[in-house]
Amino acid sequence: MKLKVFTPDAASSVEKDFDGIPTFEGDRGLQAVKEVIVAITANNRQGTRSTKTRGEVAGSNKKPWKQKGTGRARSGEKRSPIWSGGGVVFGPRPRDFSKKINSKVKALAFSRALFDRCAAGEIDVIEKFDSPKAKTKEMKKVIRAIAPKGKVLVVDETFTLETARATRNLCCVEMQEASKLNTLDLAQYKKIIVSTAALEKIIARTKGE
Repeated sequence: MKLKVFTPDAASSVEKDFDGIPTFEGDRGLQAVKEVIVAITANNRQGTRSTKTRGEVAGSNKKPWKQKGTGRARSGEKRSPIWSGGGVVFGPRPRDFSKKINSKVKALAFSRALFDRCAAGEIDVIEKFDSPKAKTKEMKKVIRAIAPKGKVLVVDETFTLETARATRNLCCVEMQEASKLNTLDLAQYKKIIVSTAALEKIIARTKGE
């Protein structure tokens, strides 16, 4: 599969054929992509929301007024859900949202997502991220030369301190190492820019290496 390869300053590019990128036909792997993205987003949920039931709200069991003779509606206690400050009925409680996904399904989804983005021309390669002076302005110039607009994900095998400093303050740019790249990362950004070293690592991952 052919991808554009840019020079470190993004001034020029050439098309290069990368044989190791997995290829797919038809709908194979699409269901796996959906399942993995749902699992990743579910696993990112903390599940710590909590409300107090009538048994947990502070207050006494004393009856606010007598049952009969006042002309008011009968009431048993101040902790009742119908009272202000009372308990909550069927409110959110702490829970575990995590989902388990088979490793083979994860690998299939990752390969399919990589293929789709490459086939759509939404992944570009840069020889290396070179920012010797750690200047955000220079890094922005390089990234916007490749991806003029939208959210951008930059992927490197390992980011140097200078590159990280130059990139981390760009509001529409996120960084990810090739070893930690997942299916959700491949799916949610308009453009992905990877270094040649990172692409080699990603291709090796699709082969199980």
